[in-house]
Amino acid sequence: MRIDIITVFPEMFRGFLGESILSRAARAGKVFLRTVDLRDFARDRRRTVDDKPYSGGPGMLMKPDVWHDAIESVRTDGARVVLTTPAGERYTQRKAEEFSRCEHLVFLCGHYEGIDERVRRLVTDEVSMGDFVLTGGEIPVAAMVDSVVRLLPGVLGGGAAATANESFGADGLLEAPQYTRPPVYRGMSVPDVLADGDHGAVASWRKRQAIDLTERRRPDLLAQGGTFAIGGEP
Repeated sequence: MRIDIITVFPEMFRGFLGESILSRAARAGKVFLRTVDLRDFARDRRRTVDDKPYSGGPGMLMKPDVWHDAIESVRTDGARVVLTTPAGERYTQRKAEEFSRCEHLVFLCGHYEGIDERVRRLVTDEVSMGDFVLTGGEIPVAAMVDSVVRLLPGVLGGGAAATANESFGADGLLEAPQYTRPPVYRGMSVPDVLADGDHGAVASWRKRQAIDLTERRRPDLLAQGGTFAIGGEP
């Protein structure tokens, strides 16, 4: 996979892309990650990428010419061009899985009061991280890149099983509680079922716990995902 990130603040990604899972994935050849400085496409000595909006209003808007030039410099046939915007589709694990099957993603990090509307003709996907406002697109894009790269084959240890039972996975539930050693810590014990070695009982316990947690914390997920069965066939 190839990922290009167009931004006026490429340094914000230096540490993020150079550490942990993302760095290892890049070194292993699972993904090619690159930041592109939008100011490199400015047409004046001051490297200006914004201007006043027509009809007035607060703040500055990002200019269409620099964005078109930047996108067209990196975009390949079939690339998905992703813009973060409050008007976009809510970003979910399903969208991350969809993006993880793409060959090339181009992420646009907006700033100031937004981007000239004419840039949208080059955008294939508009996404929102939630009902809140940030100063720029760098943080949402960083989150999306992480969510996508970790799903690529061979990136996480354990293969497909590493992501199969996570929150928002195939069953749409939150993940069940997990425990490690010691078996008793400050009077709090690991549930007996997890130490008994009965894999069937453990699977049923985890499913029940996941449903209970989802019912308490995110009942909207159950409404989206329908009903869930516990145990074997009736």
